[in-house]
Amino acid sequence: MAEDVSERKPAKIVLREMAAKAYQDAWDAKRRGEKIGWCASNFPQEIPTTLGLKVVYPENQAAAIAAKGAGLEMCEYAEGEMHLSNDLCAYARINLAYAQKGKCPNGEQEMPMPDFVLCANNICSCMQSWYSNIAKMLDIPLIMLDFPYNDEDLVDEKRTAYMRGQFDHAIRQLEEITGKKWDDNRFKQVMEYSQRTARAWLKAASFANFKPSPLNGFELFNHMAVAVTARGTKEAAEAFEQLAAEYEQNVRENKSTYKVPEQHRILFEGIACWPYLRATSGPLKEAGVNVTSTVYAAAFGVIYRNTEELMQVYYNVPNCLSLEHATKLREDAIVAGKADGALCHVNRSCKLWSGIALEMGRRIESDMNIPVVTFDGDQADPRNFSEEQYKTRVEGLVEIMQNKKSESERGE
Repeated sequence: MAEDVSERKPAKIVLREMAAKAYQDAWDAKRRGEKIGWCASNFPQEIPTTLGLKVVYPENQAAAIAAKGAGLEMCEYAEGEMHLSNDLCAYARINLAYAQKGKCPNGEQEMPMPDFVLCANNICSCMQSWYSNIAKMLDIPLIMLDFPYNDEDLVDEKRTAYMRGQFDHAIRQLEEITGKKWDDNRFKQVMEYSQRTARAWLKAASFANFKPSPLNGFELFNHMAVAVTARGTKEAAEAFEQLAAEYEQNVRENKSTYKVPEQHRILFEGIACWPYLRATSGPLKEAGVNVTSTVYAAAFGVIYRNTEELMQVYYNVPNCLSLEHATKLREDAIVAGKADGALCHVNRSCKLWSGIALEMGRRIESDMNIPVVTFDGDQADPRNFSEEQYKTRVEGLVEIMQNKKSESERGE
């Protein structure tokens, strides 16, 4: 019998509390005199988790600052006081401003200054310069993992061996910096929790494939923070298992967290526009358009069976794929989510992701016979988004989807 989860604290509350607790845990560790770090989102979290290190994530912090309306102030500080170009990633500008100022405008989302930084360039080349500058500004060590670009669908033995050497070196560096010692048994446990968390997170996200969906697809953007920061913990595994159970119960009871009739289903391509979550979700909801396909949220559900595969999966983040592989990933998500169209965020900050978006959109439109519409925006800088443009693009997408639906119903 399926578990009734109605008596528990809702999973969305549990996940929100866990995201906040990550900052508090880092502050507590800092006060105890432990070394704490800042960590890139796609640096293998299994390493710091196994060593018992408390790390916080500048990308998550920048997204939260932007969602709270303070992104502009931090970006303008970076451009004015630090003379950084506004062509740089807004996450980087916000975080570099925070590294210099040591505080947030609204007093929220503050995290302790790091004693080391952990970086991986499987996200984008900007990360190397961004984290190198943090290390230089704060005079702290940088531990860097280099993922050479892979134009193949699979990760070969040479690349795997290259990553194994870097994993081992990063572990030795962290042992020297922090005084913590690696424990293979603890590593096996962390991998088990990571897989349990990843499977639960992907299962929860997959419930969007039901028609109608038992969830509002925009929820996944909020829930994914814990998948980034804590997936190697028992608490994260249990929270996402509860989230999946709640969505499953919604299916049984014919309920949904999407509170309007679902008229159309789309792929939302790209990173969320955090300063304008309400402005981007609102017009879709008004038109009965639900997000049932996305590769962004599910990217942090990394699945592997052993240590070798662990090193390989970190090659398969969305910004580390060839155009052909990236396109197939979206098309598979469209099929699974039964999407009628696609809405693509051409993100000024994330140039690597958005650089192939237009060509990828053309291929998807041709291969899948669905409309693909783009809008201009930014993941954290509010100056690069126009609500009116966005509304117009959504209206156009809805009109095309509705016309295709009518033609299908008439048998044309």
